[in-house]
Amino acid sequence: MSLDEHHYSVTVRWTGNLGNGTSSYRGYSRDHDVEIPGLPVLPGSADPTFHGDKNRYNPEQLLLTALSQCHMLSFLHVAVKRGVVVTDYADTAEGTMRLNRDGSGQFESVVLKPQVAFADPAHLPLADEMHREANQLCFIARSVNFPVHHEAITTAAPGPRSQ
Repeated sequence: MSLDEHHYSVTVRWTGNLGNGTSSYRGYSRDHDVEIPGLPVLPGSADPTFHGDKNRYNPEQLLLTALSQCHMLSFLHVAVKRGVVVTDYADTAEGTMRLNRDGSGQFESVVLKPQVAFADPAHLPLADEMHREANQLCFIARSVNFPVHHEAITTAAPGPRSQ
């Protein structure tokens, strides 16, 4: 395998056969397991709107998670390249999905809302440009066919407390 090509593998195993398979729309569970070698099993289901289990992860949440994780990791990479010390990062991402009359649907947009703290307040003016660069580097954002917006809040990390 070359350094510019990476392959990933997961197994998604349906665990929702309640005895009669898919003999009726409400006669089966949407539960499934996401299995990745060497990692804990991730319990999956459909969104509760689509008869899924609210206590399991759904694909829409995981897509949003992948975008948020990818942006964060790309942003941290950009920070290191630019010599900007990030001391805290948290994102509350939101996505909008539209359903069509034929039962299909698609995400129309995602808004990432990272809250980032920089060690040096002098770096604050770089934040927006760094988020744009991170968005261009993020493999997941580059792979989706809907816009990924950013509403970032960047602050300076609090200094050491006086004793």
